[in-house]
Amino acid sequence: MIDFGSQSRQRLGRFAPFLVRSPRFGNLGYVKISVPFSIQQDFVKSSRAELEILRTSIENELEKHPLPMFARHEIAGRQPGPHLLITGGVHGDEFEPMAAIRQLMSLVNAEELRGRVTLVPVVNEPAFRLGQRAAEDGRDLARTCPGRADGSITEQIAFQLSELIRSADLYIDLHTGGTRLMVLPLSGYTLHANAEVLAQQRKMARAFGLPIIWGTDPNLNGRSLSVARDANVPAIYTEYEGGGRISVEGVWAYIQGCLNVMYEFGLLAGQPILPHDPPLIVEDDRQGAGHMQINHPAPCEGFFNAAVTLGQEVQADQVLGTIVDSLGQREETIRARYAGLVIVLHTFPRVEAGVSVAVILES
Repeated sequence: MIDFGSQSRQRLGRFAPFLVRSPRFGNLGYVKISVPFSIQQDFVKSSRAELEILRTSIENELEKHPLPMFARHEIAGRQPGPHLLITGGVHGDEFEPMAAIRQLMSLVNAEELRGRVTLVPVVNEPAFRLGQRAAEDGRDLARTCPGRADGSITEQIAFQLSELIRSADLYIDLHTGGTRLMVLPLSGYTLHANAEVLAQQRKMARAFGLPIIWGTDPNLNGRSLSVARDANVPAIYTEYEGGGRISVEGVWAYIQGCLNVMYEFGLLAGQPILPHDPPLIVEDDRQGAGHMQINHPAPCEGFFNAAVTLGQEVQADQVLGTIVDSLGQREETIRARYAGLVIVLHTFPRVEAGVSVAVILES
């Protein structure tokens, strides 16, 4: 609580607007908050120095107790159990996770819950407001963890997200391909050095019920899962299509998957509801495995014409697509580096140099 001194306490009454610096709002710098004051004559006569002391007191208090960077919904069960954290909207253009988590808020009944569930539909609120993957500072939140309390807007979000991840016993991070990519539905995890954590992650991925399970390089940093890795919190991420739209099937797959994990780990009574076909399970501990952004990068900017489809099996050296300039005078061909399944495809025609146009899950 802020103590404004005896003279200020005597003035408590109506609320008056007051500008203080708040980095939550990015480049805006200042935010108007309401401070309780009456508009009695002694307040009107307050000196500029007194007002600056008040402003400094408020800003100091905000530094000690920062404003939350994202909204969360807590469901506390009536019985003890694990703490499950579920996040969506780490990227502002990934919509199925946001819709699914909002539905989970009303579907999970505290009376039936053992433990606690924390739901964050939109972690990256500034990016969501822009309708983009990243916020105005241009940083990818999924490459910025664990962040900084005094950093840019994305670094501050990453800092608070990392603190929340460390408080959990289990973590699910829901994603899609956003507005530019399409991704085959999959669950992924790091091939954790701790055998017990790895076993829990495998269990989570299988329970979630998506058709592909992908275990990858545990040494990729900057991610939500790298924070969980360092804290020994069992964690998975998921992907489901994207392409700038919202898939009703994807929303319901995410709802069922999250409920399945709750069933599997005893937060809810019941059994996971799984598809009849067994999942394709691939574990690849090679350096860079799972780093989608480095797969088949565009050699130049331009218009991408895909020659393959999502889910297609391809052979090594097969043409994945071409990139042409705006006049069609320059054309670059992109070929598959190895055989396998196309699990990610760049579906937005405009591409920048260095951006991945396809990810192939090796045979």
